[in-house]
Amino acid sequence: MTLESTSTYRFINIKCQEGLAWVTITRPEVRNALNRELMEELCRLLRELESDREVRVIIISGEGDKAFVAGADIKEIEVIDQYGAHAFCQRGLALMQAVEKLGKPVIAMVNGFALGGGCELALACDMRFASDKAKFGLPEINLGLIPGYGGTQRLARIVGKGKALELILTGAMIDAMEAMRIGLVNEVFSHDTLRVEVEKKARIIAGKSLVTLHLAKEAVTRGLDMTCEQGCAHESSLFALACATEDKVEGIRAFLDKKVARFTDK
Repeated sequence: MTLESTSTYRFINIKCQEGLAWVTITRPEVRNALNRELMEELCRLLRELESDREVRVIIISGEGDKAFVAGADIKEIEVIDQYGAHAFCQRGLALMQAVEKLGKPVIAMVNGFALGGGCELALACDMRFASDKAKFGLPEINLGLIPGYGGTQRLARIVGKGKALELILTGAMIDAMEAMRIGLVNEVFSHDTLRVEVEKKARIIAGKSLVTLHLAKEAVTRGLDMTCEQGCAHESSLFALACATEDKVEGIRAFLDKKVARFTDK
């Protein structure tokens, strides 16, 4: 059975098709802003997708043509004080970590505004592909706040300290081409072809072994929190695990026989 037929979500549409899970955030009346219930739903959905062996790649987008996710829900932020702020941040951080640590590739298909918590969600994904109409920013400074869902950390790791501080301290919003220039976005496509182009990328990835997709993501993600020497040692350990798989045997044999590998995720 598919997730569509077994799960109910108030703020998410999920469509699983040929190894791809299309996850669409559906709060268009507030430009798909992240509230508590939506974040809890996303965490639950990610756990389901993690255990579903038919799902190989997850693609997250927002409903409509205006926004990917335009931020955290301002109405929730308005009523919290310093005592509630920690719990507020922890909920957001839990979602971002669930995305980042998922054992399958996660793609952000940014179809509009990705601001504040929306930009942080995109940063937590493994890759970001954007519409030429997309806009990015961490404008919390304009509200007398700072990012609270990991934006200060992930943005600096992706685009560098100086550019991250420029965007965070000015609260500036940048377009998709500038986001690609600084390395925030992998690639920009025309708004009308975004889904088709993202699907092409996702299908290439989905054709690999799930085992080695997981190991490769693990090597890169955990390695960023290590010294280069430690990261290389961790990579060697994961390479050894890959060498113990049936998919390694299939991959080498297919290469030598000049055939397409048929991986079994074992």
